[in-house]
Amino acid sequence: MANKGPSYGLSRDVQSKIEKKYDDELEERLVEWIVAQCGAGVGRPERGRLGFQVWLKNGVVLSELVNSLYPEGSKPVKIPKPPPTMVFKQMEQVAQFLKAAEDYGVVKTDIFQTVDLFEGKDIAAVQRTVMALGSLAVTKNDGHYRGDPSWFMK
Repeated sequence: MANKGPSYGLSRDVQSKIEKKYDDELEERLVEWIVAQCGAGVGRPERGRLGFQVWLKNGVVLSELVNSLYPEGSKPVKIPKPPPTMVFKQMEQVAQFLKAAEDYGVVKTDIFQTVDLFEGKDIAAVQRTVMALGSLAVTKNDGHYRGDPSWFMK
């Protein structure tokens, strides 16, 4: 990943607007759901945008999340053991999650781009994708959703 210097002018204004969309309260709710859905084995992130990004960045937690919404034997994403450490493998893992989320029914407009998560460009978009996935899981009501249904809109 190339080092990015400070942004100026319009670039700074745009990035500032994107960063203001990030919701700390929503982060707490999403973390609670991910842990309830996947189990304590996924751990917990440090509070804040950077902690949330680092927690999800290698794609394993996201992959476990989408896999937990399917019955045993039909998991859409293969999760490597040990977790990927090489950058392109991590990005590939995130891309597999995005494909599985779309196949689950998340609308394309609600799906973030891999760089939004990987480079921290738009973590709010990551929140929107996970939120859409949770809302869809509650709406489907197929017995695979774990957690408080009031966390998401139907």
